[in-house]
Amino acid sequence: MAEKDRGVELIGPHGGYRQLKSYQGAEIVYDATVRFCDRFIDRRSRTIDQMVQAARSGKQNIAEGSMASGTSKKTELKLIGVARASLEELLLDYEDFLRQKGLPAWTKENPQAGAVRKLVYRSDRSYETYRTYVEKASPEIAANTLICLIHQTNYLLDQQLRRLESDFLEEGGFTEKLYRLRRESRKPS
Repeated sequence: MAEKDRGVELIGPHGGYRQLKSYQGAEIVYDATVRFCDRFIDRRSRTIDQMVQAARSGKQNIAEGSMASGTSKKTELKLIGVARASLEELLLDYEDFLRQKGLPAWTKENPQAGAVRKLVYRSDRSYETYRTYVEKASPEIAANTLICLIHQTNYLLDQQLRRLESDFLEEGGFTEKLYRLRRESRKPS
């Protein structure tokens, strides 16, 4: 019996990461981090490489995990977890920057933090939405803006990880699906 006749796909939908809010947030964080480092970090410092790589890793691992999801839910879970960990590392870099420069970290009650957090609801949100906060503002505003963005993206990744975990527990992974389909194909009609 052909796979389509059974109505079951062996390799499920995968990819589509560009539509994920977590990926979109990570892409903004990456673009903003590159510009932040250009403006505020000494070009000879290894910190630039570390921060840019952590930001890139966040974005790239979401894409890679999404593409791998068709054949390996385990790999998808792992890579989304790596993306989350990379952005946490980057968050610490921004917090260190503020502390080492003697600049205040915004609290949730800070009106500027509230204004930055509200930008997440824009349907056309991109790096351009945050450009003035990163390229034209003080180091304090730029770093705190990125901290807000990273917190929002990490929240989305936490939600994504919980959903992936739940789906995996309910449906199993590729190998289990492959075994079930193979067993069903051997049953007499």
